[in-house]
Amino acid sequence: MGSAFKKLCCCCCCDSGDDDDEDEEKQPLMPQDPLEYFNREVQKRRDEETNLWSEPGDPSHSERDDDRVLYGLLQARNKTRMGSTGYRRLSIGIDAMRDTRREVRDKWKTVMENLGFTAEADSLLTVSAGASYDRMRNAPAARAMLNTLHSETSIFSSREPPPERYLLILDRLLYLDIAEDFLEKARSFYPPKDDSDEEESGLAINLPLLLARVEAMNGKGNEEEDEDESGGDDGNLSDRS
Repeated sequence: MGSAFKKLCCCCCCDSGDDDDEDEEKQPLMPQDPLEYFNREVQKRRDEETNLWSEPGDPSHSERDDDRVLYGLLQARNKTRMGSTGYRRLSIGIDAMRDTRREVRDKWKTVMENLGFTAEADSLLTVSAGASYDRMRNAPAARAMLNTLHSETSIFSSREPPPERYLLILDRLLYLDIAEDFLEKARSFYPPKDDSDEEESGLAINLPLLLARVEAMNGKGNEEEDEDESGGDDGNLSDRS
């Protein structure tokens, strides 16, 4: 302990004689205010989650139709003049898909909060793009429960497979021994609906139509954009990507 302290003192003494230029070159790993660092990390995670990909482990966003469409819409909008008719149309499609995914997430959060996990709900529902299926503790049980939620509740759209991200979340709930309670609450809160009820709720998105719109926008570029449109009235549209 004494030798370690002396070594620390020697290092401090040696460092004190360094030139100011050398000190400026040395940047701390963390900012002066630790809260700034953690806030930045939280914001980084939120930015990563903005699009709420269905397949967290698919960086190409091509394994599922909805991921592919959303990614295509985002890429097409990035190449479109902000404020133009095409930009607004693409933003509408992007917002519609995000709203649908948030609606599903909100249902999960409602059930968790009802189970008493108000403070932990957001953390339990957070799945980063780099999440690994290899770290799951009980993948078969999580898969079976995901299929049950899909078939016996209206927490997901019945028109497409449930998002894989919720497989990872269910694995967490199984580990915490609250998965069965969650399933029962979900059955009670969100019983199955027929196709007409689901269509009225706005959960179904016309993916082929959106995909056709993306392809059309990529094909014509910006040549056919309305020249008399101004971007001033669209300044409130966010350019999230």
